[in-house]
Amino acid sequence: MAKLDEQIRILDFPDLGDERGNLVVVEGGSAIPFEIKRIFYIYGSDSQVVRGCHANLRSEFVMINVSGTSKVKVDNGCETRVIELNRPRMGLYLKSNVWKEMYDFSPDSVLLVLSNEHYDPNEYIRSYEAYQNLIKDQNKAEQ
Repeated sequence: MAKLDEQIRILDFPDLGDERGNLVVVEGGSAIPFEIKRIFYIYGSDSQVVRGCHANLRSEFVMINVSGTSKVKVDNGCETRVIELNRPRMGLYLKSNVWKEMYDFSPDSVLLVLSNEHYDPNEYIRSYEAYQNLIKDQNKAEQ
């Protein structure tokens, strides 16, 4: 079983701004460890809303709170961690097969999400119990 530290990574994007203001550039294949095929963003959620609650079989993600803050709970079936996204230069990279829950959105939160895959509902695992069973089966196959 891969350790959670091998499945997630905090990315720090450089600020290329000057006296006119901040400028952050994130390019697929360099700052982002994959070619970007899909972009979406979440806004208008409040601190009580929980988004995500799924894992993806193929999709990898980079999450960036370009405004405000939010938290992301990541889980690989053995380890769990909570990451606070609180800087627009900070990204959270998630490899495939990581359970994710986004929550505690500030009123001004805009959570930008980049993915290496187009949307495919068949690659989503939306039940945590099914996710745990999949992880157990993968661990058995590795042994």
